Amino acid sequence: RGLSRLPDRGRARRGRGGAARGAARRRRLRARRADPLPGAGRGARDRAGEESGRGGRPRTGERTVTVTPPAGEPAAGPWRRATVAELLDLVLECAGRPAGRPAIVAIDGRGASGKSTLADRLHRRVPCSAVIRTDDLAWHEPLFGWGRLLEETLRPLREGRALDCRPPAWEAKGREGTIAVPAGLDLVLVEGTGASQREHANLIDATVWVQADFAESERRGLERDIASGVNGDAEAATAFWHDWMAEELRFLARQRPWERACAIVNGTPDEPLADGLVEIAPPPTAGAT
Repeated sequence: RGLSRLPDRGRARRGRGGAARGAARRRRLRARRADPLPGAGRGARDRAGEESGRGGRPRTGERTVTVTPPAGEPAAGPWRRATVAELLDLVLECAGRPAGRPAIVAIDGRGASGKSTLADRLHRRVPCSAVIRTDDLAWHEPLFGWGRLLEETLRPLREGRALDCRPPAWEAKGREGTIAVPAGLDLVLVEGTGASQREHANLIDATVWVQADFAESERRGLERDIASGVNGDAEAATAFWHDWMAEELRFLARQRPWERACAIVNGTPDEPLADGLVEIAPPPTAGAT
C-alpha cells in the first residue's frame, strides 16, 4: 500500500544515541531530580489518553475542552466533533487535490500528541496512500537538523515520481531497508514533529496540527517509551524525554507550525471518542499567543 520498506521501524532514540550521551543524560537527571519542563501545562488529567474504539457518545456542536499547550502556543477552540471522513475532506480541499501527483499533507505536533495515530487513521481512509515517518529521516541525525532530508524526500513525490531512498545515517550505521513510496498515489502523509518545517513549506500542500495537553503528552509519552525500552530503562527514558523536549520547545517556538495549519486536531480529548470521530478546531490567527 505504498508503505516504506523498513525492517528497523520505530522511534530509534529520535535520531540520537550512544552510551556516552545516555550516561550524561542520566547524570543530568540525577542532578535535577526530574524537574518539570519549562512551559509545562497544568491541565493533565488521569486518563488513558488513547483515542477511538472505546465507546463514548458522539456529540454535535461546539464544546469547551481543557487543553493546556506550552507557553507561546495558543490554545485552540472551540472544539467540535467531526468524523475522520469530514476531516479528510477538509484537508484534501485545502490541499487542492493536485493532478498528476499525490497530495502531500503534513501531520505535525509535539511528542506523544497523537500524530501517528491520526496519520494511520487518515491513511486507512485512502487506499492509494502512504505514510512517511520523520523519525526515519531523523534517525541518528542532529535534532531537527534533517530538513535537507525532508526536502530530498518530498521533491520527487511533488514532481509525480516514485521515491526509494536510504538516508545517509542508515548507510553509515548499517540499517537495512529503504524509504519507498511508489508513483501514482492519491495521498502521502508526512507524520512527525517538524513535518511542516517552514523552510520546506512549498513542498507541503496542507498541514494538520495535533494539539495536545502538554503534561498529558509527557505522561503518555514516557509510559510508551519506558514500556518499549526504546530509550533504555525508566531513568534513561525520562532523561532522554526531557532533553528531547527542551530542544522541541525551542524548535517549535521558532517554527510555529500551527499558524500554517488548515485544521487543528485535539490529541488529548477529555473523554474517549467513538471510533471514526475526532475533535477539530479552526487554526488560530497568526501571531496569537
